[in-house]
Amino acid sequence: MSGVKKTLAYFDQWMDPAGPEWVSRHSHIDLVRMDQNGPEDAIWSALAGAHGHQCRPSTETQKKYFPGPEFLDRCPNLLAVASAGAGYDMVDVAACTERGILVCNQSGANAESVAQHALGLMLLLSKRMIQADHAMRSNDRNWTRWNFCGDELTEKTVGIIGLGNIGRRLAEFCRTMFRIRVMAYDPYLSEAEINARGAEQCSDLNTLFEEADFISINCPLTAETRHFVGAEQFGRMKKTAYFINTARGGIHDEAALDAALRADEIAGAGLDVYEVEPPPVDHPLLRHENVISTPHNAGITHDCNFNMATWSADQWGLVLAGKRPPRLINPDAWDLFQKRYTEMFGD
Repeated sequence: MSGVKKTLAYFDQWMDPAGPEWVSRHSHIDLVRMDQNGPEDAIWSALAGAHGHQCRPSTETQKKYFPGPEFLDRCPNLLAVASAGAGYDMVDVAACTERGILVCNQSGANAESVAQHALGLMLLLSKRMIQADHAMRSNDRNWTRWNFCGDELTEKTVGIIGLGNIGRRLAEFCRTMFRIRVMAYDPYLSEAEINARGAEQCSDLNTLFEEADFISINCPLTAETRHFVGAEQFGRMKKTAYFINTARGGIHDEAALDAALRADEIAGAGLDVYEVEPPPVDHPLLRHENVISTPHNAGITHDCNFNMATWSADQWGLVLAGKRPPRLINPDAWDLFQKRYTEMFGD
């Protein structure tokens, strides 16, 4: 490794203070912190000289700093960008690949927290805990405990869309804790891989929606998955079934979900994500008593924040030493990255 220092720039703060501390262990990296609300000239000057950019979550980043073509054109030395967590929809992956810029994420660091959140939503919805809590706090006492009769999760069926790190962990929880039948739709995995991850392959999305008592979205938001779930899919669900999305807003059609709930086509929904975050207070989905909403915090736990921060720090240690990172989103950029890295540093 050459003795040349590589500059890693980031905005405001990492997911956990451990991130910068772990980066400091890598002697070949200079860390530069930028204030998003500071002078733009100073920010763009820092970014122009940066070799790496550690992103903040998309909901906490001004759009002009999303790594798209215009951003990348102003960062001629940039070799890699990394998302804070598993999601990387704020990054224009194609534009990065074309320029030999690696895109990395922290997939797996949030698996435990998000899978537990999804399972929690399933329990809250099926046991009607939120409705019961609201009734207990209300001045209206025109109810009895029988008004809040719920259902067990035992031996139900869950349909998981996306059987990656989070989906696989959710499948394990469901199968081992509640003897739930796990079906999975993931066109990027073979039947053998899906079986090894504890699920039955369901290659027909319609069948998944028709048979499942719970649908859980655990795939990334891409051009392929945007509004992937709409009126047709909600119309195929059982009236007693619940829809869960802890992945990204935009994967399901919010208007179609609202219509399905108003028509009593499904029993309820658990939503950690919205297309606009936070959603406006008059958002139609927030009016439903059988919808549980959380502010995209499924992965916001002390444990998960530490994992995401330290995993990204260690990955930067590799990338800025010219080594292949473990969570590389665009492997097609690798050859051009190596060429650019060698031209810059002679390694």
